[in-house]
Amino acid sequence: MPLSPSSSSFYLFLSSFSFLLLLPLSLSSPFNTSFFIDCGSPEGSTDAFNRTWLPDQFYTGGSTAVVSEPLRFHHIAEKTVRYFPLSFGKKNCYVVPLPPGRYYLRTFTVYDNYDGKSHSPSFDVSVEGTLVFSWRSPWPEGFLRDGSYSDLFAFIGDGELDLCFYSIATDPPIVGSLEVLQVDPSSYDADGTGQNVLLVNYGRLSCGSDQWGPGFTNHTDSFGRSWQSDEDFRSDDSKSVARSLSTVEKIKGVNQAPNYFPMKLYQTAVTASGGGGSLVYELEVDAKLDYLLWFHFSEIDSTVKKAGQRVFDLVVNDNNVSRVDVFHEVGGFAAFSLNYTVKNLSSTTVTVKLSSVSGAPIISGLENYAIVPADMATVPVQVTAMKALKDSLRVPDRMGWNGDPCAPTNWDAWEGVSCRANSQGSALVIFQIDLGSQGLKGFISEQISLLTNLNSLNLSSNTLTGQLPLGLGHKSLVSLDLSNNQLTGPIPESLSLSSLKLVLLNGNELQGKVPEEVYSVGVHGGIIDLSGNKGLCGVPSLPSCPLLWENGHLSKGGKIAIAISCVVFVILVLLVIYLCCIWRGRHDYDFAPPHDLTSLAAKRNRYQRQKSLMLLEMESQHAKGMPTLPLNSQ
Repeated sequence: MPLSPSSSSFYLFLSSFSFLLLLPLSLSSPFNTSFFIDCGSPEGSTDAFNRTWLPDQFYTGGSTAVVSEPLRFHHIAEKTVRYFPLSFGKKNCYVVPLPPGRYYLRTFTVYDNYDGKSHSPSFDVSVEGTLVFSWRSPWPEGFLRDGSYSDLFAFIGDGELDLCFYSIATDPPIVGSLEVLQVDPSSYDADGTGQNVLLVNYGRLSCGSDQWGPGFTNHTDSFGRSWQSDEDFRSDDSKSVARSLSTVEKIKGVNQAPNYFPMKLYQTAVTASGGGGSLVYELEVDAKLDYLLWFHFSEIDSTVKKAGQRVFDLVVNDNNVSRVDVFHEVGGFAAFSLNYTVKNLSSTTVTVKLSSVSGAPIISGLENYAIVPADMATVPVQVTAMKALKDSLRVPDRMGWNGDPCAPTNWDAWEGVSCRANSQGSALVIFQIDLGSQGLKGFISEQISLLTNLNSLNLSSNTLTGQLPLGLGHKSLVSLDLSNNQLTGPIPESLSLSSLKLVLLNGNELQGKVPEEVYSVGVHGGIIDLSGNKGLCGVPSLPSCPLLWENGHLSKGGKIAIAISCVVFVILVLLVIYLCCIWRGRHDYDFAPPHDLTSLAAKRNRYQRQKSLMLLEMESQHAKGMPTLPLNSQ
């Protein structure tokens, strides 16, 4: 479903407006979120329309350059570019944080021989995992030098915009600027088309006006839409009868929710000269898609004063869509619009004919949007897991692990990654990861356990460290090759739940007991190699595991034994304490001495004091030379 800019209508809608006179503009929006990113510029700026442009940011990789002839580009954001050489991988993105809602996105793309190679690149562009633009070399001369604008409407529901560029062959994708504006979520019949589609602009025409659009003149559009002249879309017959009308009168019913169509759109119109006849527009399209046509009318001819004076049929591909009487619907100088969806196309041209019933037909504007169904995206939880793996494994830039791992489905998935639809056919899941011998130096994130559909994992011959995630392995896992790394720790029990037929863990530093279910892979006809892991034990050809030690720590039996020992010890201590308490209870007595023993001790104490006093007196007399009497002379 490539939307190739090879058709003339696509080129016309992408035509550059940079050569137009710059006039002041203040672009306002009824919503809060907008980004104007000057891709390739290291500095922010304010342009002639008073819009603030951010320095280049939110990109995943790439390099910057300046166009060869910057003086030819009057708009400040058109002078620099970001390009994505193959050294940054085949897929690179702008990932812009956004609150959920509907957004208008516009990119400016220019080559202008910025690299001096005189070779315009071939590349694809996706939004939220859906292919929206395809550029193929060689570009037309006008685009090579002047560049072009592309725009669309998309719903963003996951908190960030993924605008991704995919290299064709070895060509580097390129972008000059990115504009993102939040719009009314109900705009452009969102209830009818649904949120699961993108509206890609195939032509937004202002009838009876020169090329015109916000960012290029002083007329604002709350949605930031650019409008171009309808002249190149008229059939050859219509060119000769078309007559332009314009007014400066105010138009009623403009800038109304949910579409906020600007007044300027309804102040010009095209009618058929001669008071009758028909107007015919030829819109080139891709026959594989449906298209949403939006028609704008305003009766700005003051000579039309009543209903029935100007009536015409609106016919699309020979189908009479509606009979239109603008004055009958809204009166004079008032905005009126209606839309129609073209389906089941059999050619690459949509023909719009305004055929007179009474008076000449009139039209103020015409929009043509391809209704592009949103491609299947990867299950969000698996996107989270893959981004965690990208960081933990230190996947190099050259592998292009950016944006959705699997979408768009017509692109290759991330290098080394294979995807498939889930069982419901509603989303994509990771099926295989093959990153053997890629120079990875990180570790395996625990979030790999979220890849519940993984069939094969090969991370062999890298320099991965750390332990194997405890949740590694689901029923879907058949092949596991982690050989020749520096992985440590035990083999997780979760691998026992897998359907493994190939297990290569050799050449690591794993340790501990090998789960019997994992070892049984070899017994049941599969292939298992655990050699080179000196710390593994517990299965044939490997040493027996220590009785109480397993996987670098206490085994389950050891823990049980220690627990039982502790319980026995506590019971014995409690038993001893209990027995002591019983013994003390049986031999309890009063430690105060009996009364007679107390009297005897008192008498003995008096005798000892008297004897001590007599000894002291005798020592005193001996010291004075007095005769000493025997103690018992008394």
